[in-house]
Amino acid sequence: MKEQTLTLAAICQVAFWVQKLSRSGQIDDAELTILLNSIMNTSPTSTLDVYGNDITNLKVGLETLIQHLGNQSKNKDPELTRYVVSLLGLERRLSKHNKQMALLGERIEQCERQLAHYDINSETLISSIASIYSDLISPLGSPIQVAGDPTILKQPTNQHKIRALLLAGIRSAVLWRQVGGKRRNILFARSKIVECAESLLKQIA
Repeated sequence: MKEQTLTLAAICQVAFWVQKLSRSGQIDDAELTILLNSIMNTSPTSTLDVYGNDITNLKVGLETLIQHLGNQSKNKDPELTRYVVSLLGLERRLSKHNKQMALLGERIEQCERQLAHYDINSETLISSIASIYSDLISPLGSPIQVAGDPTILKQPTNQHKIRALLLAGIRSAVLWRQVGGKRRNILFARSKIVECAESLLKQIA
């Protein structure tokens, strides 16, 4: 349950920052780095290792998860929920395409080689990561429609960041499935997931 909660929180964190970026053009640099690094960590020693071995790195995601799955919360945002559901749906399609999965691995390895010369959150690497999403994930199903400020969404830098974030969401969705996450769990084990997220948040506090 803990592993499923952490990976679902990471998907929620991606949704939170995609929405924030598309509306304000702003994203916390450290948060972007955490999520981009999660794509590159393809042989983790544990689930938490993917996110820098620190629960604090998933604080935003845990808060977002509680806000949207908790029964008490009145601030549920259908747009955010749509991003999470769309990412889980795209990952399910991806899991049925072995060729795409193999290509995805190859393209991530290419990006890893670029890390020798560029920072993970440099424009060069963000653009490379974004192109993986455009080339391999988008064609799998109906593309995720990102809502926001049109002037912000028109800027190539923001488009690249959003696509790179969505690939980070797919990475966490793959991990979520690997640790036993299923869509029905979100429906039927909601209270357990929220309880686990609350207990993880307490550890941060």
